[in-house]
Formats: sequence, structure tokens, C-alpha cells
Amino acid sequence: MVRLKIQQLTKSYQNGVKALDGITLNIANGMFGLLGPNGAGKSSLMRTLATLQMPDAGQVYFDETDVLQNPQEMRNKLGYLPQDFGVYPNISAVDLLNHLAVLKGLQNKSERKEQVISLLQQTNLFEVRKRSVSTFSGGMRQRFGIAQALLGNPQLIIVDEPTAGLDPQERNRFHGLLNEIGAARVVILSTHIVEDINDLCPEMAVMASGKLILQGKPAELIRDLEGKIWWKIINKVDLAQYSSVFNMISTRIISGKLHVFVLADQLPAPGFGPANPSLEEVYFSSLFAADNLKLEVKQ
Repeated sequence: MVRLKIQQLTKSYQNGVKALDGITLNIANGMFGLLGPNGAGKSSLMRTLATLQMPDAGQVYFDETDVLQNPQEMRNKLGYLPQDFGVYPNISAVDLLNHLAVLKGLQNKSERKEQVISLLQQTNLFEVRKRSVSTFSGGMRQRFGIAQALLGNPQLIIVDEPTAGLDPQERNRFHGLLNEIGAARVVILSTHIVEDINDLCPEMAVMASGKLILQGKPAELIRDLEGKIWWKIINKVDLAQYSSVFNMISTRIISGKLHVFVLADQLPAPGFGPANPSLEEVYFSSLFAADNLKLEVKQ
């Protein structure tokens, strides 16, 4: 069942940047991945859904509630972990979470205490609950961010670039936490890290330059690329030539050697071999197609 409906959202800023350009999405319960490079418009979309800014045009509905007309009703159902968030200095995790719970409207003291303790345990922060959040590592701070986002049992959770800068162990721990909370509510994971989407999200979309350029199930999108991705080891000095001749979607250094990956319906040239596509190739091929479309429009 679709719970979040986004229809033709547009947003431009005073500097002339069109951050959202006709975004339309239908999202059901579970993890939904929003993938795109920095500057794609992902954070602008997240801020709009979180009612932190109004769009120039378009509509948003959550459980049939008109979000733009009733922002407070949306806020009562929302948990939001922005890309960057500050904390009060010298305040312990348990005290800060309790303070945020009060601000979120959890007035019953015993119920509030029970929820705060439960969330600290769920995010594996109970043992450090008396430490100041300002002293936490990046991963611990992100887990605290999820704890505050879960206050009040929200039905829509937005997490914006949550694993950027985390070491592999913290990233895996954070993935487990997101997976645990995602079953009975809508969780939107906005990121530029392909592995985050691949590991967590059964549905995804790709944004670039304020537009949706691809949408679907990761496994199906990968299957659509089978037989269309080719690779070859080349010398670095030949990179510009290959880029001009072939539909080169990405390059990768493997065992110290430069591998190029190109998009073609058949063998592009002797010396190329077939590559097994992954979500990374799906992502880069969609960006390649979008860039080519922009060039055609300009011409």
C-alpha cells in the first residue's frame, strides 16, 4: 500500500538553482533508497518532505494527509536525521534524548523514560548513556541521531547521508539498525553511497540535477543491464581517447591497473570482455544517460 505520494514537486532557490524539477514518487512501507551525486537535489527533497521548506509547486500526501497544507500533522508522524546535526555541549545522551522527547510532545514522564531507555538499548548506546553526546564518535553520534528520530514512534523516517564518514564496522552496525526499524513504516534513505542502497533497499530511485532519472527495484535494474556492460584494462594515457570513442560510464583501479567500463548492446571493440553488472553500473549508466540527454537538449 502506497503511504507517501509525491506529485510534481518543484523548488528553485534565489541563486537560480532548480533543486527539484517535477519530482513524482509513490512510496510504500519499508526502506526506499534515494541515490544521487552531491548537488542532485536529494537534501532539498528531504527538507521539503520534512516540512522545513515549502516547494514552489507540487503536492505531498502521507496517509492521505496533505502534508503541505497540514505540516504540523506531518511533523507528528515524522522522524528526521539530517545530514548534519548539532548537539548541546556537556549534556549526556540520556538527558538530551529526554529533552528532545519533551520537545516532541512526550509529556507522560514514565512513558517518556521507558521510551528513552528502550531507544538507547536499541541503538546500542545504553552503556554510554551518561556520556556527553559531543564526545561520541561519528558512528555513535549517528546512532544517537536515529534514536532521536525514533522518538514518538514516527511512521515516516528520513535519513540523509547517514553513513558518510563512518568506518566499515560502524557502517555495518548502522545498516543493521536501519534494517530493524524499516519493516512497519516508511524509511527514506538518501545517500550517494551505492552500497547503502544495495544492502538495504528493495526499492530505489536515482536523482540528478533535480530530476528523477531512474526508478525501480535494484535487482531488476541490474538484470536490465546484463549483456550491456563491458570492461578492458588500458593505459592511463589512453583514457581520454577511450572516453571520446566509447560510452564509458566509469573507471576503476583494480590491482593497480586501470579498468574502463563501457555501455554497449554488443561487443564494443576487440579486447573488451563482458562484465557482470552491479548496482554501481546501474547508477553510473543512469548518470551517463542523463548527461547525454542534457547535451542533446543543448545542441
